[in-house]
Amino acid sequence: MSKDALPEEWEVLRSWLPEDLSALAREQQFFQRARGLTDAERWLRLILMHVAGGLSLEQTALRARELGLAEISGVALFKRLRKARGWLQSLCRHLLGEQQKRLGRCVWPSEYRVRAIDATDVREPGDTGTDWRIHYSIRIPELVCDYYELTDNTGGEKLGRFDFAKNELILVDRGYSHRAGAAKVLDSGAALLLRWNPVSLPVRARGGGGFQLLEKLRQLPQCGAREWGVQFEYEGKTYPLRLCALRKSKVATERARRKAIEKARQHGREAQEQSLALAEFVLVLTSLPKKFSAAQVLGLYRCRWQIELTFKRLKSLLGAGHLPKSDDRSASAWMQAKILTALLLERLLLKAKIFSPWGYHL
Repeated sequence: MSKDALPEEWEVLRSWLPEDLSALAREQQFFQRARGLTDAERWLRLILMHVAGGLSLEQTALRARELGLAEISGVALFKRLRKARGWLQSLCRHLLGEQQKRLGRCVWPSEYRVRAIDATDVREPGDTGTDWRIHYSIRIPELVCDYYELTDNTGGEKLGRFDFAKNELILVDRGYSHRAGAAKVLDSGAALLLRWNPVSLPVRARGGGGFQLLEKLRQLPQCGAREWGVQFEYEGKTYPLRLCALRKSKVATERARRKAIEKARQHGREAQEQSLALAEFVLVLTSLPKKFSAAQVLGLYRCRWQIELTFKRLKSLLGAGHLPKSDDRSASAWMQAKILTALLLERLLLKAKIFSPWGYHL
């Protein structure tokens, strides 16, 4: 198939990728010999047909022959996929860089670029399949990925994986409630808003006195939020924060308590009395200034749910919930191609906002 005969849709996607795909493929050792099919553009189409299109390796090879794209076998495609992770990762980095240029500053809240950070697990088939973990950051309200990292299941959830900048607002769940990560965010000049785990991130009252948490929480009204000034210490430095809290509804409280009891049972122990008591409340720590009320802080934290919806889209719409590979190298490359697909779709959504109805620029 000649370049002139390529589908118009592919030409659009191609324009968002590095100009010399083949040179990048050689640099990342996707090509190691100058024989066989060495057209990186065609290989990328084949990989996306398999990963994004949901075709099996043999179906992809058959479709490639029907389209005049390539004469390859499913085995050859599998072998090439095993070498593709570094190349696909470099394409993802290129897309992320281009998206950053187009996003500019977030307009909500006007003084911050809002980011939600979380991780999700993906499992290979079988009882002994390897778990992979996607560490992901999205911009809000644009809902566009600005950083990701792919690790195995030993890659812990920690803010140390990410870089932060002044005037960013970082939204994270309890899994990231650790002093080292919180200190890194604050030292960078970014603002922090995290769901608090009192065990992994102990705090004291402002000035260093003791903080009687449950006693404070019992003062909360049935509806409405309150806040207290707290601080934590890390490597000889003190970090002041605001603790914002509210009571959950009875239904939400019972659900949280059942979850705490089940989690403790899975670990072979009984749920602690304090954990069951704290299940009645939503607790967040933030470094946002006082002009954001406790209610506004808690409202902002709800926006973190957008990254959960992003993971649902990855796993349902893009089929990234379970890896169809039992080989670690091919599984890693397959997952990398899924992330590349997600980034291309996000780029398409950004582009769609400025599509003209007649299909070309004046």
